[in-house]
Amino acid sequence: MLEHLFGSKTRVKLLRIFLNHPEQRFYVRELTRLAKLQINAVRRELQHLSGLGLVVEVEDPDGSGSREHSQDRRYYQINEQHAVYAELRALMLKADVLHEDDLTKRFRVLGKIRFAALTGNFVNHSHAPTDIFVIGTVPKEKLQRFIKRLEQEFNREINFTVMTPSEYKYRKDMTDKFLYRILEGPKVVLINDLEDPAI
Repeated sequence: MLEHLFGSKTRVKLLRIFLNHPEQRFYVRELTRLAKLQINAVRRELQHLSGLGLVVEVEDPDGSGSREHSQDRRYYQINEQHAVYAELRALMLKADVLHEDDLTKRFRVLGKIRFAALTGNFVNHSHAPTDIFVIGTVPKEKLQRFIKRLEQEFNREINFTVMTPSEYKYRKDMTDKFLYRILEGPKVVLINDLEDPAI
């Protein structure tokens, strides 16, 4: 969807990387590898984004960025001071959540899922204890492969939490702080087959 809005898949991929890691500096070849794009296409889009002021070229005197090609200290970073930064980040997060129907189907085939929700970075809540919360019985290896694919799609690390229905009930009865931070925080519910008013 976003490539139609922005007119370029390359631009969307780069913006997703920058917006998911606003504090990080990236070298051109690093972006090429992360986005799985041709280097010339990345350079063209960086020039375009720099011209708009959305991305800035920065020095890396403290070595906090990639060590790759360290002789060339030109790195790129999202401009958090840009007038449309907040709106652009919110738009990118909403676009990710618009995959909701597709994600629901993909979650259901993982196992016996009673509840699944997107939290944390998916809803711009960076202090949440997890990004995906699942209640159900899911084969561990199957879930890990699924999360790994999502991380590749969204170009970011995804923290996830899985509880069996019995574990959920026990931790809820114990007023587990970790669980209640999830329940009381913002979230997008994908699956809810539990008869539980707390959710």
